[in-house]
Amino acid sequence: MANWWESIRERALQIKGHNVLESNDLLTVAIVLCVGFSAFGLGRLSNIETQRPAVQQFTASVYSGEPLQAGGKIVASRNGTKYHFPWCAGAQAMNEENKVWFDSEEAARTAGYTPASNCRGLR
Repeated sequence: MANWWESIRERALQIKGHNVLESNDLLTVAIVLCVGFSAFGLGRLSNIETQRPAVQQFTASVYSGEPLQAGGKIVASRNGTKYHFPWCAGAQAMNEENKVWFDSEEAARTAGYTPASNCRGLR
């Protein structure tokens, strides 16, 4: 370990003409690098949680014939008469500014909307 450090020190003396690198300088550089890499790593870790979408779990199966509980999220279009689950094709084709959100199917029915026939699980 001493050989490479001595060669660096000799090279610095040739360039500058005086002793540029002290042992305290090496310790300072090592601390700065460790703090920098640690801060970068912590920043990356804190960003992971914001990138992953929340996982939703449904208890009823779409194919069992039972109504699917969407967790209180129903969407309809301001210009239409049908309501959908957010993952149905009709809901995905809507413009974002035209979407109207409801907490339940009953709320959508009260507003005058009817269930979409091509969205499985709606009653």
